[in-house]
Amino acid sequence: MSDGSTSPIRSVSGTLYDAAGRLLLARRGRGPAVGLWSLPGGKVESGESDTDALTREFREETGLDVTVGTQLLTVDRRSAGRHYRINTYRCSAAEGTPRAGDDASALRWVDGHTLDELNAAGALTEGLWQLLAKHHALPD
Repeated sequence: MSDGSTSPIRSVSGTLYDAAGRLLLARRGRGPAVGLWSLPGGKVESGESDTDALTREFREETGLDVTVGTQLLTVDRRSAGRHYRINTYRCSAAEGTPRAGDDASALRWVDGHTLDELNAAGALTEGLWQLLAKHHALPD
């Protein structure tokens, strides 16, 4: 079985903030990292652009239609013997109330204090807080 090191699995995630500056997080309902909070997103399907994949993933996981903006960062992650290359984009959404769906077991708007608490409790996916801080993307 290949460890995926020569061909990373293309994935996308997105940052979405509400009017109060809070960041939308999704609790992972399936592996990898089941039960942890992360940015909405997932794998890019064959023939999809990053924009199409992220639009689809947001709709599936949150019920929201997003506009995908500029790329914020790219990170390589290894989990369960697989290599993922995750491109993260800034997103915006029209009005609407997010509802958890697909592999998101719950959704939550978090401010900076709550994100810090989740990080201290080990409830965020690996390196999420540090990446958001490095790229000046922490919520208010």
